[in-house]
Amino acid sequence: LTLASSSSFAHDIYANVIKRGRASEREEVAAARLAAVGIGAVAVGLGIFAGKLNVAGLVALAFAVAASANLPAILYSLFWRRFNTSGALWSIYGGLTVSVTLVLLSPVVSGKATSMFPGVDFHLFPLENPGLVSIPAGFLLGWLGSVLSGDEDPGGEKYAELEVRALSGAGAH
Repeated sequence: LTLASSSSFAHDIYANVIKRGRASEREEVAAARLAAVGIGAVAVGLGIFAGKLNVAGLVALAFAVAASANLPAILYSLFWRRFNTSGALWSIYGGLTVSVTLVLLSPVVSGKATSMFPGVDFHLFPLENPGLVSIPAGFLLGWLGSVLSGDEDPGGEKYAELEVRALSGAGAH
């Protein structure tokens, strides 16, 4: 994860945003190394903090976010021609919001002896994993965002191009 995030930072943020495409390979490598140190330090700090917490809540949050935000966007973009940018934004941000909110209001965070914060009780959502509600919500929001935004690509040219690229690898760098 550290390698993926630091290389993503160096290539996408440093080289393309900060340097506006004018960074040398040596500068990108230096940025990736500094990012790896920074990301590692943040991960260690969070790990020390999470050492005293029940990790089940963090795992539930990770799976809920992945299944609620990423899965609808990936499946819709692969199999539905009318899926568009608005639908992707609605499914990603909507699924993220629903899953995080439901995890924070679940018994994983408060209300039980094994909760992350066992001394308080503010859980309003009865399930320990919000996937039963948040995954369908992510799909619904992706569909709703695509339908309400109108057709951004009425001919389906973008979908056809994506399909060719996905199946053949054409245009990959």
